[in-house]
Amino acid sequence: MEKLLESKEIFKGILLHVKKDEVLLENGKKSTREYVLHPGAVAVVPILDDNKIVMVKQYRYPVKKYLLEIPAGKFDFKGENPLECAKRELKEETGYEAKKFKYLGMIHTTPGFSDEVIHIYLAKNLVKGKSNPDEDEIIEVEIKDIDDVLEKCINGEITDAKTIVGIFKTYFHLRSE
Repeated sequence: MEKLLESKEIFKGILLHVKKDEVLLENGKKSTREYVLHPGAVAVVPILDDNKIVMVKQYRYPVKKYLLEIPAGKFDFKGENPLECAKRELKEETGYEAKKFKYLGMIHTTPGFSDEVIHIYLAKNLVKGKSNPDEDEIIEVEIKDIDDVLEKCINGEITDAKTIVGIFKTYFHLRSE
């Protein structure tokens, strides 16, 4: 374990909080740790009865390209129930609601510089409705065959980590049903 010696707030924004800590390492040397605090998030793999996945395509400014992803979003407040967040984000981004959710686990997205955790859910028994994305979200809903999406994850067409993990977890979950 590393022992905290000093902590400084570098930046506090709407989404991210950046800190810089001085720590004492196990070997007795001092080091600096810069990291991002994140409120946490959810991601949902919405699967239709015919094994097609409801996905979203949106422009991601940091990487300057459109990405095909599973629906996802951050918690609105500290301590928000992940399942409730998943239900909200699925409806907002795709218009779909699910009668059945299965928790597939959580991931640390980038533990080298962030504490972000994403909880992943499988959503089944979908009912189509009207989407209501946030005003700063321009989202295109796409319905894709699970085998096609799996191939895109393998060949590098899909590069979003939460999507890759969610698709693989879903694939293996469905194989074990």
